[in-house]
Amino acid sequence: MARAGIYKSEVLRARDKLRATGRHPSIDAVREELGTGSKSTIHRYLKEIGEEEGPATGNRVAVSEAIQDLVGRLAARVNEEAEERVTAAQSKHAEQLAQHQQAAAALKTEAQSTRQQLEHTQRALADEKTAHGTTSEALSRKTLENTQLAQQVVDLQERIAAEERHRQSLEEKHQHARQALEHFRQSSREQRDQEQRKHEQQLQYLQAELRSVRETLATKQQEAVHALQDNARLLGDLSRAQGDLHQAQEELRGLRPRKEELGFAQRRTEELGRRLVEQDAAVQQLSTTNKQLQAKVDELLSEKQQLELALATARSSVTAQEHVVASLLERLTATSSESGAVTVSAKPAKQAR
Repeated sequence: MARAGIYKSEVLRARDKLRATGRHPSIDAVREELGTGSKSTIHRYLKEIGEEEGPATGNRVAVSEAIQDLVGRLAARVNEEAEERVTAAQSKHAEQLAQHQQAAAALKTEAQSTRQQLEHTQRALADEKTAHGTTSEALSRKTLENTQLAQQVVDLQERIAAEERHRQSLEEKHQHARQALEHFRQSSREQRDQEQRKHEQQLQYLQAELRSVRETLATKQQEAVHALQDNARLLGDLSRAQGDLHQAQEELRGLRPRKEELGFAQRRTEELGRRLVEQDAAVQQLSTTNKQLQAKVDELLSEKQQLELALATARSSVTAQEHVVASLLERLTATSSESGAVTVSAKPAKQAR
């Protein structure tokens, strides 16, 4: 578009001035002379000026001017086509810019989703570490309880050994009593009654101790059963923890194809993978420890069965001894009756022996 102030008279003066200097008044020359103006406007004014001058000046129009006129029209057409191409190029550029912006928004959304997945994975790993710490603490408590149970079993064995020594001591005392009864049958009935009462008290004491030992064994057996149940529950917890760790590993492997666009996320994922491997190794170690504890509990149960068998044997032995003592008491009672009816002498004493 021509600026305001360019008129046909100015174009006419510029054309005449060019002719006066011997130059051809082409569109470019006129525009150069004026210093401004549109080529299409200058072409239109030159054409109108030529039509106004009429046939009188038409004879003076050279062939080169006709060519220049044709060139001017072609230049105007070329200018219009160039403007159309520029407009089309600008539209295409705007469309491509919109597409690039959409692609950038999609990439931004995808990066945000990946960041959220990484945050979710980090939270899941933190939860898994917390659960692993809880499981470790529970396993430590169970280990301590098993150790205490083992110590209680050792103490019980020592107590049973002490009871066995006490029983052997009682057997020795009974043997001494039988020997004393053989040598001192003439002792008074009151002394025999005192010895009998003492023996009955000792038997009652032994029976009470045996009942206490059986109750203690029953209690320890129940505690061992509870420990087995707790160990089974811990094994279930460990299995679920391993499943969660495997799922976390699968999610991390699903994030690896994005490592070219998210280098930082890839390094973080590799670090999480190493931590998960360490956690898996720790879980395997806990499983091995749990198996060892299970074997130890089985060993304690076997020892408990042996203790029960030993107690049954001791009980049978005490029962047999009770029968022997009762038989001796009956014999001593019969002998005392005979001694009260017959005068004590050396010969009857010898026959009695």
